[in-house]
Amino acid sequence: ADFNYGADEYDAEGNEEPKALPEGSETMPYIDESPTMSPQLSARGQESGDGVSPTPTDGLGTGGERDAGKGLEMRKLVLSGFLASEEIYINQLEALLLPMKPLKATATTSQPVLTLQQIETIFYKIQDIYEIHKEFYDSLCPKVQQWDSNVTMGHLFQKLASQLGVYKAFVDNYKIALETAEKCSQSNYQFQKISEVSRPGAGPRPQQRVAADTSSLPTALLYKPIDRVTRSTLVLHDLLKHTPADHPDYPLLQDALRISQNFLSSINEDIDPRRTAVTTPKGETRQLVKDGFLVELSEGSRKLRHVFLFTDVLLCAKLKKTAVGKHQQYDCKWYVPLADLVFPSPEESEHCPQVHVIPDHELEDMKMKISAIKSEVQKEKANKGQSRAIERLKKKMFENEFWLLLNSPAIPFRIHNRNGKSYLFLLSSDYERSEWREAIQKLQKKDLQAFVLSSVELQVLTGSCFKLRTVHNIPVTSNKDDDESPGLYGFLHVIVHSAKGFKQSANLYCTLEVDSFGYFVSKAKTRVFRDTTEPQWNEEFEIELEGSQSLRILCYEKCYDKTKLNKDNNEIVDKIMGKGQIQLDPQAVQTKNWHVDVIEMNGIKVEFSMKFTSRDMSLKRTPSKKQTGVFGVKISVVTKRERSKVPYIVRQCIEEVEKRGIEEVGIYRISGVATDIQALKAVFDANNKDILVMLSDMDINAIAGTLKLYFRELPEPLLTDRLYPAFMEGIALSDPAAKENCMMHLLRSLPDPNLITFLFLLEHLKRVAEKEPINKMSLHNLATVFGPTLLRPSEGESKGHLTLASDIWSHDVMAQVQVLLYYLQHPPISFTELKRNTLYFSTDV
Repeated sequence: ADFNYGADEYDAEGNEEPKALPEGSETMPYIDESPTMSPQLSARGQESGDGVSPTPTDGLGTGGERDAGKGLEMRKLVLSGFLASEEIYINQLEALLLPMKPLKATATTSQPVLTLQQIETIFYKIQDIYEIHKEFYDSLCPKVQQWDSNVTMGHLFQKLASQLGVYKAFVDNYKIALETAEKCSQSNYQFQKISEVSRPGAGPRPQQRVAADTSSLPTALLYKPIDRVTRSTLVLHDLLKHTPADHPDYPLLQDALRISQNFLSSINEDIDPRRTAVTTPKGETRQLVKDGFLVELSEGSRKLRHVFLFTDVLLCAKLKKTAVGKHQQYDCKWYVPLADLVFPSPEESEHCPQVHVIPDHELEDMKMKISAIKSEVQKEKANKGQSRAIERLKKKMFENEFWLLLNSPAIPFRIHNRNGKSYLFLLSSDYERSEWREAIQKLQKKDLQAFVLSSVELQVLTGSCFKLRTVHNIPVTSNKDDDESPGLYGFLHVIVHSAKGFKQSANLYCTLEVDSFGYFVSKAKTRVFRDTTEPQWNEEFEIELEGSQSLRILCYEKCYDKTKLNKDNNEIVDKIMGKGQIQLDPQAVQTKNWHVDVIEMNGIKVEFSMKFTSRDMSLKRTPSKKQTGVFGVKISVVTKRERSKVPYIVRQCIEEVEKRGIEEVGIYRISGVATDIQALKAVFDANNKDILVMLSDMDINAIAGTLKLYFRELPEPLLTDRLYPAFMEGIALSDPAAKENCMMHLLRSLPDPNLITFLFLLEHLKRVAEKEPINKMSLHNLATVFGPTLLRPSEGESKGHLTLASDIWSHDVMAQVQVLLYYLQHPPISFTELKRNTLYFSTDV
């Protein structure tokens, strides 16, 4: 790889200078004291007499009385302090809105101070924020004034949290609002005077002082919305501390806290303007808007680049190789002024050189290797192993992860300089491609000029990249600190309910992505809901997590126009209508209950629910209480009852897949809709006469999912608990003849119904793999899907050696996949031949 970011070279510098406060920060209203302090009432509260006293009126009592009432009084104390600061915040928002009315009144006259567009930009969403907080304050205030043990207010905090999308819109617009206010103030004396008159600091309420800089009205709100959410998050923490778990407010406050934390984590990175400015030699300010690592296809090979998007230019760089101790610098590979940058439409883009795509099974193999090395590192640490051995393993892990990072992306993202050259990046996620495109297009709406940088200007700009970059490490787990979250391993169940906010009817669907090994992978897709503004999918998916920390939802409009083909990958281009991301908080997700959430994206709201099952929990096989069914019932019982050699459910699902799903891309890998799978499960369990009709109408991925679910819910795996240790030992044998003897002997040791069903499934999977050029499912892919389902340690076995969530995702899973792959790659195995051939050694296992 044309790249030398070593794990040790490329860290976030420990000697980074402390972050400076933003200019003028001494005038910014950091008035939100911590919840433990006792804030004084604002002026309005004292004048109108409707303020809330932050101190309790009655004593807290003694003994048992004190214990009973303490939580209640603490909640009242926390809320009183919060109400006082909420009132101050509302006053500030009112003050900011003061000049809007006179400005709007003149906008339609012959001598407007500002145009309606400028007013809308400067005061964007402030009115909405004001109304949200006014309503919240007016609802909460009487509850605190008439305080008793029956008061509930969790729903108010939950509603406040659910409206945080307005803040996101405000923050996204903030820079443009500030620039517009400053331009108008410099060029328009009247606007400057209005700003000055309406400046809260000039009025009689000193505690409402917002900003000394009259030329930029919204400056006070630069961090204010975030302060506000941070404050309410602290308050929610404190309220939960003093709210009993069985109180009706408790789940609502928990929900509000989770939404607030997700909101903060999603925007904290977006709004730090303190480190993003660089001055050009001409004295102009150029800001860094976004940076990150992308894989560029250059001269036929993949190169990892660090790409920097400034307000007027996109710069592609790589880190120079430097001697130890020397200051590191970037080397500019190319740059395109945004005024000259275009995205070629699918029809315009010239046919690109064939991108060499690494087969899925090679990527899966590499993931297995990385997981195995991770386990070795953990074992070395647990055994207080030599630091040199750990470093050697970490280096190997970094090399493997780097290979994966470089070779896994396959989604093309082309950038064209209208004066000549095109550049092609490969991304792992449509979300990422959309983020870069939107960020560039947003900047291009401004009046940008084309330019050519002199060598000195280019040197200054490239030199600033090292200091300004916001992404320091390439996204590999070997760069993570030991105390960082390892992410979640197991299954995430997600129901995509519905969406609203579309302006016109369209054919709509959603996809789900989760991060895995440092990059995002698409895991599920809803059906297309045709010609609607309010799609109701209500589809459930089970997504396998491999150290995942985030879930992304993308909403698309389906395009049926076959002329709109992307020449890079021959896929019809669907339009992204919106996208959003939430953090998978292990504490919040790891409960048995469903969490309902709403994701806001470009004015569109998608409602979904999720719950998580850890990998060790998913190992538990629960025998069915209903012995007349087929799911969760021993295979010998089912075949005896049916008088069949292979269970009816297995035969029917396989027949349907071979009839119409054998060429389906990702068959057995793509999740089916969980509600469809559950419906099929119920029909098979009831032995309903309509099974065949239902199968012929059902989506093929749901039928494939039903077959997988059947094997997963067997009371013991198909290849049995008893033989599991022997399969693990057999696959580890090095001598081919010994391995053959052992693996065939183990098959012979299986009960007949298990063996016949296994051989039946084996031949089917081989037929599926024959269509790999079309369905993209190799023998290795199929072994990865079915191996851990057909072959798992018993519960007692797994508890004995399960130390890490990722442990079970390395050694065991790798061996389970290898066992199934061994049989899949083996020449056809006949049941009668197998039973006829006896071996010289004992048949005891």
